[in-house]
Amino acid sequence: MDTLHQSSYSAWNHIYDYIDPIAFEMFGINVHWYGIAYVSAMLVAFFIAKAFVKYHNQRFPITQELLDSFFIWVEIGVILGGRIGYVMIYSPQHRWDYLLQPWTMFNPYVDGVFVGISGISYHGALVGFVLAAILFCVVKKQNFFIFMDLSAISIPLGYVFGRLGNFLNHELYGREIQSDSFAHHIGILVDGTLRYPSQLFEAFTEGVVVFIVMILLFKYAKRPGSLLVLYGFLYSLARFSCEFFREADSQMGYYALGLSMGQILSLVMIGVSVILALIVFLNPSYKAYPQTKHAKRKKR
Repeated sequence: MDTLHQSSYSAWNHIYDYIDPIAFEMFGINVHWYGIAYVSAMLVAFFIAKAFVKYHNQRFPITQELLDSFFIWVEIGVILGGRIGYVMIYSPQHRWDYLLQPWTMFNPYVDGVFVGISGISYHGALVGFVLAAILFCVVKKQNFFIFMDLSAISIPLGYVFGRLGNFLNHELYGREIQSDSFAHHIGILVDGTLRYPSQLFEAFTEGVVVFIVMILLFKYAKRPGSLLVLYGFLYSLARFSCEFFREADSQMGYYALGLSMGQILSLVMIGVSVILALIVFLNPSYKAYPQTKHAKRKKR
């Protein structure tokens, strides 16, 4: 393997030497940074949603009580979908074991030791989220696209914490950096191999950049479902691009044209977004959102 001389590595290259995936211990249970990041992501998304409901209530005519209930429903969907999606897509060698004993997918103990639940698929979590949202809107008799638009603009910034959690947890490493590449300055040493910090790339592009673009285009997305469509395209493009720097799961490898499973699923997500766009923008029965009070004040 072609590597740089050890003395040429910077403190940043060695950052994993100073980061323990375990943040602290409580009552004999190790609390990982990823768990803290996951909770932080959920809270950030929740409070952003509350702010939009408060200041753009004409566009999102949702009570705070209904919003609280919605987040409980979709969080359950995220956990179930994310875990099941990981097992079905990224863990083929254990797929049938889990199907025969499905409760073991959510067992945080291994040989009596608490290790947490390892392995969550974003695309599986997305499917679980959507199914839970559909069920919620049917039961509560709510407009599905209004809730999905609110979710689409609330989730990206929370997503940043999820990827930071991956970084702190020493997982989802990037691809190997060649020693003669200028990129070695930003690389992270993983078991002696310099790799791209792809988790940070994803946190920035799929989180920060997507959120900023969503905010900038918010006032132009005038039909229910338009923000959902926009998020689908933006996230898929960001994820597809970042996958070129991310190491494929060892049990999966690469597929046709050298694409990873994440890239293939992103292409599927783009296809779904195209279908949603046709439904939202070509259906004459879909009327534009009413102007919010904030928008009306700006016209005076």
